[in-house]
Amino acid sequence: MQYRTLGRSGLSVSNLALGTMDFGNDTAEEDSHAIIDAFLEAGGNFIDSSDVYGGGESEAVIGRWFASRSNELTDRVVLATKGRFGTGPDVNDVSLSRRHLDRALTASLRRLQVDTIDLYQLHGWDPITPVDETLSFLDNAVRAGKIHYLGLSNFTGWQLQLVLSTAKAMGVRLPVTLQQQYSLLSREIEWEVVPAALHNGIGLLPWSPLAGGFLTGKYQRDATPSSNTRAGSGNPVYEHASADYASKDRNWDTIDAVKTIAHRIGATPSQVAISWVANQPAVTSPVVGARNLEQLTNNLAGADLTLDAHDTAILNKVSAPNPGDYPYGPFGRLQVARYIDSSAQGLSELFDH
Repeated sequence: MQYRTLGRSGLSVSNLALGTMDFGNDTAEEDSHAIIDAFLEAGGNFIDSSDVYGGGESEAVIGRWFASRSNELTDRVVLATKGRFGTGPDVNDVSLSRRHLDRALTASLRRLQVDTIDLYQLHGWDPITPVDETLSFLDNAVRAGKIHYLGLSNFTGWQLQLVLSTAKAMGVRLPVTLQQQYSLLSREIEWEVVPAALHNGIGLLPWSPLAGGFLTGKYQRDATPSSNTRAGSGNPVYEHASADYASKDRNWDTIDAVKTIAHRIGATPSQVAISWVANQPAVTSPVVGARNLEQLTNNLAGADLTLDAHDTAILNKVSAPNPGDYPYGPFGRLQVARYIDSSAQGLSELFDH
């Protein structure tokens, strides 16, 4: 396991984060605790959750793990969670307002059984609440010792820049991370979000780096994913992704390339896909879930795998989405040129495409 700083902060985290969306739901509590133990034993220290995962049960499972382990072990954990979407009928239960975030943060602290959350992330954009109201609350929460660092999730490029510019103007704490969908089958954030993150020193935390399971290599063309998988679960995010992925030859060509490379280097498709996204520009830690210890062990190996330049170039080319002519074609290449260097292979290949 490698370690990287969390955006521009001084906090070091493992280059894989443990996603816990299945905890207390598809993964029983005892198994969830065993997965956390194994993740830490392997050198991981970054655990990610949300107050809406399992209606709060994911946080509660993690909280009971904290309560049952020694301080020596729990002190190693960098704990992240999110707030934005509620689970109740109240019209004010879904927002980034001071009122909702205050209640959401208090509830998360209680379920997690901690005094401070290391990384508190806004789970999505709120078009109604003024940005300064949200930032003011978060800054006060940091000053009160309830939060160490701030993060965003599912924000577009302009939304990210607005939040950062407003925070700078207000003189309050700036977010240090952005959690976005990002994988070999979902690279559109490279057109604006990645350059914005590089410009501002924001660390990217890709979610669904295996594209809902498509990049594990277990699906075949013209086959419907089983209902007990994320891609076939009926979840609107993955349901849309499933239909979208299954209809594009580019995606199946990418999956074939991942499988070919994996076979040649003695790795699994999952490990190849995780390694690719983990080493893209601005990426700190992909968020990788596991329903059992076998999946965890397989995914962890991706953190220590480094693809050579030849294999990386193959994946960059086959997976590159079509940016069109404007503003992401030739015009876009000029706009982001200053943020691309020789180490930014993913972006370089995309904009040379």
